[in-house]
Amino acid sequence: FGAKVANVALRVPSILLLDLLYKCDIDGLTEQLKAKNEDMLFKYKYVIWNMYYIGHLLNVVVLALPLRHIVMLYLHILAALLLYMGHQISKDYVREELRYGYEGAVYLDSLAFNRFVTALTSQIILSTLCAFLMKTRQVWLFSAHMLPLLARLCSVPHAKLLTVNAFSMGLTGSGIVIFLLSNLFVPYRLARAAYLELLQVIELYRLLAMGISLWNQFAVPVLFSVFWFVLFIVQLCSNAMSGNAASAAHQGILFFLLTSVSECCATPYSLLGLTFVVSYLALGLLNLCKFYLGGYAAVQNENVMHRGVTEGVTLLLLALQTGLLDMQALQRTFLLSIILFIVVTSTLQSMIEITDPIILALGASRNRSLWKHFRGLSMCLLLLVFPVFMAYKISLFFHMDFWLLILVSSCMLTSLQITGTMLIYSLFMVELFCSDPIESLDEVIYWVNAVSRVLEFVVALCVVAYGTWESLFGEWSWMGASVIIIHSYFNVWLRGQSGWRSFLLRQEAAKKINSLPKATAQQLQQHNDVCSICFQEMSSAVITYCRHFFHGNCLRKWLYVQDTCPLCHQTVRPSPEDLSEASGDAPAERDDGPEPFAQEEQENQDSSESQESQNEDATPDPT
Repeated sequence: FGAKVANVALRVPSILLLDLLYKCDIDGLTEQLKAKNEDMLFKYKYVIWNMYYIGHLLNVVVLALPLRHIVMLYLHILAALLLYMGHQISKDYVREELRYGYEGAVYLDSLAFNRFVTALTSQIILSTLCAFLMKTRQVWLFSAHMLPLLARLCSVPHAKLLTVNAFSMGLTGSGIVIFLLSNLFVPYRLARAAYLELLQVIELYRLLAMGISLWNQFAVPVLFSVFWFVLFIVQLCSNAMSGNAASAAHQGILFFLLTSVSECCATPYSLLGLTFVVSYLALGLLNLCKFYLGGYAAVQNENVMHRGVTEGVTLLLLALQTGLLDMQALQRTFLLSIILFIVVTSTLQSMIEITDPIILALGASRNRSLWKHFRGLSMCLLLLVFPVFMAYKISLFFHMDFWLLILVSSCMLTSLQITGTMLIYSLFMVELFCSDPIESLDEVIYWVNAVSRVLEFVVALCVVAYGTWESLFGEWSWMGASVIIIHSYFNVWLRGQSGWRSFLLRQEAAKKINSLPKATAQQLQQHNDVCSICFQEMSSAVITYCRHFFHGNCLRKWLYVQDTCPLCHQTVRPSPEDLSEASGDAPAERDDGPEPFAQEEQENQDSSESQESQNEDATPDPT
């Protein structure tokens, strides 16, 4: 666990520096430069741009280093900072001695002795820490900053202390330079080793597997999420200290938070971090919904579509498509609020997909647990009210146009879907409290679903009609036309086609059921079996062309899904008698029994007897 935390925490500063470098206005900085002539100005600009690119390169290299090398790099940086702190302590001590003016032995003056002991103790601690970080017992290698104190202990004149201090700083700087030169080719060796390892991984696991391995090794989602949270906390503190909190009290805390979020997505790095944060928040919300409805077991049952990836990708694509990064702060705040509204709507749709089967299963399974029913109904009530509240709030901030109508219509569709689910659940509960089952319950449920789908179709059609009207007689744009075409295809054409296909399937199933003969009481007694679909006793049944008995309602429900017999998988088709009636050659009377089957059996028997007699005639006489 500690290695995972270090792997993320030690890479965050590199992303913070990359984000800071991206925000730097190099063009504005170079325009403010002043030089004696144009040649010097060009050299200054050249140096600044090179430093800018080298900074990017170094941070990317540090970001891609293995964890052990990053730890070593941070240890060296920390040791360098400790050495710098030691020299600052020595410099301050020398200045205090010069200001105090006492040149005698330090142990003869109490104030001088106290200053000396304090500085010496600090220097010893710093030298010991440096040796500990570099994993060596040679503490003297990190003790050059103690030379001014030793010189003062030897009663060196004050005029010489500044020289000794400068010499100690030069000695430390020389040591650092020697260390850097001795490790000059370490980056090359690391890059070469990484390149060879990369080639080996590509040969073994191919490029996709290598990408997945690096993604998991660097913990990219967690890394960028932590980076964004650090950036967001810093921005909140900055806004609070700059006095924006007072203005937020008048504008509302929500606007204050949205402003802070928009300021934390002004670069590609921060936008990517916000994408992962939104994805994790959506995943947490969906898991919370699952846990509330079904407990811990429901959370373990993962669905690929309910991992929050859809919400994160939606945010990223909308931000890139609308040019969020290039906008000013206020414009970015309003656009981000719309994008987050769409993301929340997508999350609510995923919550409906989780809630719908659970609440219907509670009603259909006759579960009498009041707590489970309360959880399901409360979640349905939340999904019914919250989209309406969101639509009302966003309509207060923006003028009604095509884009706002799409947002509001998505909330209306969400409420319509959950309303249909609650109506079907109510029908199941009504049947639960009835003494006898409702025969036509399936038809009622179908018509409830049909009305809900028709209303959704009408809402989608209204959105398309309004968008077309606005494009023809208002402001036309390629973006608006593209959205209208996509919306027309997916939400109007495909929705209408699916509903019409479902209607035709039900009509065909009803026609097949009505054409099948009904079994008599004598046939049911001879059959003496249960319905193979519902496993219930049969007081009435229909007989298929393949001589199987089923409840009429059960077989109709089956035919809604597929048109084959549940037992032998032959195609269920109208009986021959029904076909003859349709052609006008049907007999005048029709018995209750399945005469076509008896007739077919007789014909098959006659055919087999005729075939046997032909075989006997064709057999040669052995005598």
